[in-house]
Amino acid sequence: MVRKNYYKKIAILAMLLAVLSMYSKYAKSTDEKFPELRFTTETPKSRPLSEFDPNELSADQWQKLGFSEKQTATILKYKEIVGGRFISKEQLKKCYSISEEKFSEIESYILLPETNREGELTNFENRDFKKKELNIAGKFNPDHYSQSNWESMGFSERQAEAILKYKKFLGGSFVSKEKFRECFIISDENYLKLEPYLILPAKTPENFAKNRFKKDTIREKINYKPFDPNTLDKEGWQNLGFSEKQANVIVNYRDRNLKGSFKSLDDIKNCFVINEDKFNEMKPYIKLAQVKNASKSENFKETDFAKTDLNSITFKQLLEYGFDEKAAGSLVGFRKKLGGFVTKEQILDTYNIDKELTQKLVSSAPLDVSKVQKYSLTEAPEEWLKNHPYFKYSADKIIFYRMSNPDDRKIWKFIKVKPEYEARMRLYVK
Repeated sequence: MVRKNYYKKIAILAMLLAVLSMYSKYAKSTDEKFPELRFTTETPKSRPLSEFDPNELSADQWQKLGFSEKQTATILKYKEIVGGRFISKEQLKKCYSISEEKFSEIESYILLPETNREGELTNFENRDFKKKELNIAGKFNPDHYSQSNWESMGFSERQAEAILKYKKFLGGSFVSKEKFRECFIISDENYLKLEPYLILPAKTPENFAKNRFKKDTIREKINYKPFDPNTLDKEGWQNLGFSEKQANVIVNYRDRNLKGSFKSLDDIKNCFVINEDKFNEMKPYIKLAQVKNASKSENFKETDFAKTDLNSITFKQLLEYGFDEKAAGSLVGFRKKLGGFVTKEQILDTYNIDKELTQKLVSSAPLDVSKVQKYSLTEAPEEWLKNHPYFKYSADKIIFYRMSNPDDRKIWKFIKVKPEYEARMRLYVK
């Protein structure tokens, strides 16, 4: 009996120990912390920026600069309100969709003057924003409408130009109501007014994309007749199969570079927009009239551009090469602001130039960078920093940090510019 009671006590004690052990484990588990949750977000990659004209950006391109779809719509609407074109950084900055931080990020790349031209009406207070009603006389085929027709309907001069450019982009025809509606300058409201009067198919033909650039890829056969190249105007050259832009270059080349006339077949052949095939095609029909004083003036010496330094080429020499006045002025002006070009790529990035013509020039002409002024960040004059296109937006930081840290390596760390900005700046740092 005594032994039986003993075993009972042992059993009860074992049960108590088991319960205590379980409780101890439970208590320990409640003290354990759950693994810490960490939420990660992908750091957006910085977009490499380059100079751009905000007047030429599409909605998609604005979004690639980091603006939302809604912000982009506001920017494009603001552009329409100010007359269809931004004319200065000052004006663009007023768009409320562009924050000060975002504007400072893109400002150095915007290819616009700093301020509005004096006397030009661009402020909201100075413009008449009364919406024009469209004057639609009846059913019409928009393919047959000229600049004056669109303006008579109620579109502005710039809007009419944009509509015609869009038609040209499509290949010379609006093709369908669907494609006509895609013209960005025609608002949904105006399209709804125009749609009942449009003499166009409702849907775009399935083979449209396939045939869209047919005109560009297949040269039209020209019925040549004998012609004097010295009497042809721009329209005359276009009738020979040249584009409007090419015709402008040919006329400018003749009137400016050659002092008003082609003296020989070689003069015509040497115009860069006339390729060898085209020249040979025209050659049998070219009739050069006798030109008085055909020999070059003794006072005029033709420039050898293969030996002309791109950092010293003059405005007149650029005109001689074939640049128009606006492009020549832009190139010389940008070079002056930089204090000289360091790479040929900088020249190709110049605003308002003909890229094809410039590429031809830089590929043959030398670039002497020996006279380009370079400074360390600690020694650069304040005026130079504040006026140089690549440094002026970081000038105040550089001047501030170098007072207590006269070490270029530390200053680069402190100013924290983006890699692509730093690469441009280092071109002018010794």
